[in-house]
Amino acid sequence: MKLDMEKLIVFLKSNGFIFQGSEIYGGLANSWDYGPLGSELKKNIKDTWWNYFVRNNELNVGLDSSILLNNGVWKASGHLKNFSDPLIDCKECKTRMRADKIIEEFTKEIITDPSDENLERIIKEKAIPCPICKKQNFTSIRKFMLMYKTNQGVIENENSIVYLRPETAQGIFINFKNIQRSTRKKLPFGVGQIGKSFRNEITPGNFIFRTREFEQMELEFFFSKDDKQDWFEYWLQEVNNFLKNKMLFKQENYILREHSKDELAHYAKRTVDIEYKFPFGVGELWGIAHRADFDLKSHMAESKQDLSYLNPQTNQKEIPYVIEPSVGVERLFLATICNAYDEEKVGEDMRTILKLPFALASYKVAVLPLQKQQAEQAKQIFDEIKEELNATFDLAGQIGKRYRRQDAIGTPFCITVDFDSINDQCVTIRERDTMKQERVLISEIINYIIKNKK
Repeated sequence: MKLDMEKLIVFLKSNGFIFQGSEIYGGLANSWDYGPLGSELKKNIKDTWWNYFVRNNELNVGLDSSILLNNGVWKASGHLKNFSDPLIDCKECKTRMRADKIIEEFTKEIITDPSDENLERIIKEKAIPCPICKKQNFTSIRKFMLMYKTNQGVIENENSIVYLRPETAQGIFINFKNIQRSTRKKLPFGVGQIGKSFRNEITPGNFIFRTREFEQMELEFFFSKDDKQDWFEYWLQEVNNFLKNKMLFKQENYILREHSKDELAHYAKRTVDIEYKFPFGVGELWGIAHRADFDLKSHMAESKQDLSYLNPQTNQKEIPYVIEPSVGVERLFLATICNAYDEEKVGEDMRTILKLPFALASYKVAVLPLQKQQAEQAKQIFDEIKEELNATFDLAGQIGKRYRRQDAIGTPFCITVDFDSINDQCVTIRERDTMKQERVLISEIINYIIKNKK
């Protein structure tokens, strides 16, 4: 079905997935709070990623690095010098925007030379208008620093300036030696991390797709440049397998796009983006980049520390190459909702359903007493299973409406306690997607759920 973005946002708010940040004060632009169901789903997405890429892959280990880092980190990585957007203002309507974005939206072409001079030339030659007022009267381009600046310590001066990290990757690179030494890992091995990043975007938008505060799930995989294994293809396939088999993404909902040579970052040998077909258009979901040895070399030069790896086979020092699969939690959250959301006709009625994988669902089961007379027994069942399965208890309304509520939030199973339950010690378990119902012994509820989960 074709999804409407505004309808989806209303659905997520009304069902407790996502709320506007600081809403009672009129909100704060581009900030979002994750409600009871959203926080559970978000945690489940992160846990699923961590289990697949870190805990269950013997090649990889984990890290949780600091948000505030020494400014030398950002000097070495190039962020202090290059991490900025080309800002331009419309003199007529005073709208502030990114010059490269209005060019791409107008020409439908990828910019190969992002220099200020080239961007201004294209805007002038192609007579590109302001997307808001349609006039052609712009200021000159000026650079806009994307890193959030703050101060550390009691005295605010030039020496106290620090930055909120714009990515989690650098925390991994600067800890490469510590991790390798403490774990005694030999190449190849990877380091995974989940954490907050901050970018002072000029034009954030499309709901949670592009935000100024976001979480990243990144893996930096280190290997010898002489390794014959094609690790890029390996991780590209692993990401694809994760989306298909763990997230249950439909193949037709996303595409793989190889970057042309003109698009590649100066240090990259290869990059492939996995792009998802969101309701507002195709957007980058997951990037897999071959960063070569750029990062470790840069930090060695800036820190004057030896970050090389002593190859035990050759007894020679080398700087490892790196493959980086990187995905934003919020973008994966939004894609997960879009992939799972559906509306089906059941008889004369329509039901909204989130076909989430069992591992991702906010609640795994809902315990529903048929009527208030069964509430006490239903509560006992709820208390017995809630430690094994994240469950919810719902007593209000007709049983059919309660089923529909659970379908809409993606709960895979509903357990109904009825008039016969006290005598036969059985309940009716209803499966979300098929709506199939089966009578099951109370003592077998957990075994049944585990056996039939998808």
